[in-house]
Amino acid sequence: MQKLLWKPSEEVKNGCRMADFMRFVNRRCGKEFREYRELYQWSVEDIPAFWAAAWDYFDVICSRPYDTVVDDLSRFPGAKWFVGAKLNYAENILRFCDQDGTAVTFRGEDFMRRTISRRELLETVKKLAAAFRNEGLKPGDTVAGYLPNLPETIIAMLAAAAVGAVWCSCATDIGANAAVDRLGQIEPKVLVTTDGYRYKGKTFSSLENVKEMASRMPSLQRILVVHYAGEPAIGDIPNAVLFEDYLQPAPKDFAFEQVEASHPLFVMFSSGTTGKPKCMVQSHAGILMNQLKELTLHCNIKEDSKLLYITTCSWMMWNWQAAALGTGSELVLYDGNPSYPDDGAIWKVLEEEKVTDFGLSASYIHMLIAHGFNPKEHADLSALRAISQTGSALSDAGWEFVYREIKEDYHFNSIAGGTDINGCFGIGNMMIPVYSGELAAFGLGEKVECYDDNGKPIRDREGELVCEKPIPSMPLYFWNDPDGQRYFHAYFDTYPGVWRHGDYVIVHENTGGLTFCGRSDSVLKPSGVRIGTAEIYNQVNTLPEIEDSLAVGQDYHGDQRIILFVKCQPGHSVDEKLIRDIKTILRTKASPRHVPAVILETPEIPVTLNGKKVEGAVTNILNGRPVGNRDALGNPESLTFYEQILPQLQ
Repeated sequence: MQKLLWKPSEEVKNGCRMADFMRFVNRRCGKEFREYRELYQWSVEDIPAFWAAAWDYFDVICSRPYDTVVDDLSRFPGAKWFVGAKLNYAENILRFCDQDGTAVTFRGEDFMRRTISRRELLETVKKLAAAFRNEGLKPGDTVAGYLPNLPETIIAMLAAAAVGAVWCSCATDIGANAAVDRLGQIEPKVLVTTDGYRYKGKTFSSLENVKEMASRMPSLQRILVVHYAGEPAIGDIPNAVLFEDYLQPAPKDFAFEQVEASHPLFVMFSSGTTGKPKCMVQSHAGILMNQLKELTLHCNIKEDSKLLYITTCSWMMWNWQAAALGTGSELVLYDGNPSYPDDGAIWKVLEEEKVTDFGLSASYIHMLIAHGFNPKEHADLSALRAISQTGSALSDAGWEFVYREIKEDYHFNSIAGGTDINGCFGIGNMMIPVYSGELAAFGLGEKVECYDDNGKPIRDREGELVCEKPIPSMPLYFWNDPDGQRYFHAYFDTYPGVWRHGDYVIVHENTGGLTFCGRSDSVLKPSGVRIGTAEIYNQVNTLPEIEDSLAVGQDYHGDQRIILFVKCQPGHSVDEKLIRDIKTILRTKASPRHVPAVILETPEIPVTLNGKKVEGAVTNILNGRPVGNRDALGNPESLTFYEQILPQLQ
């Protein structure tokens, strides 16, 4: 049994949006559900009825209702959702913007603060959409963003959706090569960017990167430059204009483009660490329904909420947070380093803006632990009702920390899924308890399972995370994949007709929760015994001398051995005592098989552009294989160390 950390009061349990939806389903379908497990089981046994109920509960705005919720659940991939419906994603997300109130508050690292009212947001989206139409953009054309987490990023995405264009984005902190690898594949007609951005107190220009990108993306016919952190100028970039100069008055009879439910909305990109990023195409209705389900029901975001997520627009959590506008919530956007000039920076923003719902990553929590920073001692967090955590598995120490050092009585919602579905397979809700080390439940309408090596469902043992039935937000297709083979091989070539997500998990029979053990492409198999890297990190990273660690497998004398690289805190190094401590904690808290064969100190751990560890690149180096795409790393220079140390490990 994992430790119980939080249990909702009866008032909280009965007053949350999930409970309200359950009562709606009971009235609509003649059910008598009282607990989440009952509701979930119905949602995966009668999938069309669940999504039909959700569509009506969210009161989806559409010019034509659907004829069929889903045409054929056995077509996997290939099922079509909300067949016959015509709607627009942006129209639904902006539905609360014809009334008074603040839609977006922006906070920059340098204490810049801006607010945008609901009416102002709606009007600006319409002005940009009108300009897009005048530019000649048609439904299906592509608009790309190369931007920080600004209000204009939200505006550009919604304006693109409003005219039926397809939106894709990446953050300005990635280089021109990595940006072109992503955005260039889908041949955007318009690029929305900025003159610069700020990070850790420094200002960086974006214009040289934009100029190079423009020279390598001949499809571009217009570049919009948002003035943010540089001079309000566009230099000699061809076809460029300042954002505010591009806007046009919207006609009084402005209409959101009504598109098929399956019309492309977003292109999301894989990490690209094994080659050019895959371009995953997702739909208007699919994204709308899944995001409203997660934000409203699972995260209890509502009209009096204020949501702030630490994210960039290279990460799917940016798309996810933007959809909170569709719940009536206020967005608080933060751009910059959350720990600049000190670890209290973002927590003071939470206090000043009275943020109710905060989103962060496991790596950020682990950094706070390593720095000995206790948020509740540095900020008034009385408005905070919930924290969502994602990005990677959270250590046991992290679970203890969030209730001990942030707040005692609030909902800590550990979530996990992926860019692939623009959402979560594992998530919580305010009706069910929080246990240490566990994501509280599967998401509604998602027939998730844990398979053993023979493709059979298992409980309380580590296995493959799979989804046995389609969900609306799964990709329609991959860009430039005409025969669907790349899409098929990405998810369906292991278990026919079943989505294999690529994560190892444990599903707990007694609680219904699940624990993530690591990506399947990074799972270690010394002597054939499968070990998730998260199992190692959860123990090793609790040692005070260690800032972070990286575990990889190396083929060695006909077997595989575990090599652990440790990045130490300032003033510490890997010595005999630390090696003993690492081995002891793994042997006693995990198992003797978790103990690495080799422990080495590293100056830096490679991460993706979203800050996730990249075990695969180091695994390839140590096993004599090439690294697919260094530009997909946030710190590609870090690989030099591993290449130089390889001769010592052969």
